[in-house]
Amino acid sequence: MTTDRIVRIMAGLMILLSLILAHATGQVDLAKPSWLWLTAFVGLNLFQSGITRFCPMDSIWIRFWPSWVCAAHNNQPFDWLYALRILFKG
Repeated sequence: MTTDRIVRIMAGLMILLSLILAHATGQVDLAKPSWLWLTAFVGLNLFQSGITRFCPMDSIWIRFWPSWVCAAHNNQPFDWLYALRILFKG
């Protein structure tokens, strides 16, 4: 298991634990629809991506983001100067 996967698992667990503790102490009510469900969704996705190696955001990022931004897509280091030139070309 890589460090990246362990970090994702721990981050997801910390997010979920904080929501559970906030609900248990009465600070938030997770029975009602709120933006905290988005936080729970992110925590669950972090946890599951650490275990299964599948992250939906990774798939979306690689498919829709320009290849010059995604270093993993073209196996080259990210070139900040090139990216800034492209963004601020005018």
